Amino acid sequence: MAWNNGGPSPWGNPRPPGGGGPWGGPPSGPPGGGGNRGPGPDVEEMIRNAQAAVRRFLPSGGVGGGKGIALAAVVLAGIWAASGFYRVQPDELGVVMRFGAFNRTAPPGLNYRVPWPVEAVSTPRVTRINRVDVGFRGAPDTAPGGRVIASRDVLPESLMLTGDENIIDIDFAIFWRIRDAGNFLFNTRNPEETVKSAAESVMREVIGRTPIQPALTEARAQIEQDVRRGTQAIMDQYRAGVEITQVQMQKSDPPTAVIESFRDVQRANADRERVRNEAESFRNDIIPRARGEAERMVQEAQGFRDSQIARARGEAGRFTAVLSAYSQAQDITVRRIYLETMEEVLKRNSMTLVDDRLQGLVPFLSLGEPQRNGPAQGRGGTPPANLAPIIQQQQQQQLQQPQQRGVGR
Repeated sequence: MAWNNGGPSPWGNPRPPGGGGPWGGPPSGPPGGGGNRGPGPDVEEMIRNAQAAVRRFLPSGGVGGGKGIALAAVVLAGIWAASGFYRVQPDELGVVMRFGAFNRTAPPGLNYRVPWPVEAVSTPRVTRINRVDVGFRGAPDTAPGGRVIASRDVLPESLMLTGDENIIDIDFAIFWRIRDAGNFLFNTRNPEETVKSAAESVMREVIGRTPIQPALTEARAQIEQDVRRGTQAIMDQYRAGVEITQVQMQKSDPPTAVIESFRDVQRANADRERVRNEAESFRNDIIPRARGEAERMVQEAQGFRDSQIARARGEAGRFTAVLSAYSQAQDITVRRIYLETMEEVLKRNSMTLVDDRLQGLVPFLSLGEPQRNGPAQGRGGTPPANLAPIIQQQQQQQLQQPQQRGVGR
């Protein structure tokens, strides 16, 4: 090549006299015109050396020979083969497609595939938890935890009809991840919209058979579980390769236009429940008390009946015993009954004993109420000690009279 042997420069410009650089500039020398530094690198010499190295591999006929074509083919083949290496991140899974059809999966790390156009690879993130909002569009929160703040309510998605024909405004979020990367890539065109549509449909079905009051209060957890199971069933039916991890209800309120009236109704219901509970507590207090009082009266009546029956039976038995004794000894029995009767009469009254031998004694008549428990009555209802000899004497006289009558006769 002429321009490599002192001819004109490669761009067709003649070389300046005295030898210049390859671009026709001034001759290379120390920069700044000073002589303190040595000569700089000879760029032209470096180019000549590189050209000589290339010519050693090329035939004398130029680059169009067979050896050059073979060398270029080898270089291109090496570059093409080296392009088959790829890396799969720890949170990803490699899905290898051969001529556009699913072939295999590759684990995280460095892997190899047959380069394009034979095989291609996709690396979806299979461990990342994705989120889909229904009923609102959220903005990420700057607070720790990565929560989402509802920034705009979408009424066509959030307004639903409950089982008791009321309208409720529900905002919820669906969390999902990729379970089967192959099904996820080949069976769903838009996975996020598919999950959103399925979750919204299942939520409307669950709310449609739930009354509004449980949906606002204690049934929220059950609704979340039912929606998660229903959405997962639809995804499995579609073979979408998606796993629903959680359904989280963000808001469950009546519509904004009637929320104040609804709260008034709720307060009235709370007052009704309070009054009902007070009445129930009063009933639970008074009814057992009345039942206990009635049972006490019944027991007392039964006890009185039993005592009267027992007393009557005892009186009858005593009368039968007295009758039997009277039939055997009538006089003695009559005398004993008389003495027992007088004993009962005298022990309940106070008595004053006066000796007939005393002269000038003024009789004393007590006009007041007799003392039942006075000094004339002993302990346990027994007659006083001063009457015992008199009673014994009378009994002996009664026993001796029949004997004297028999002797006189």
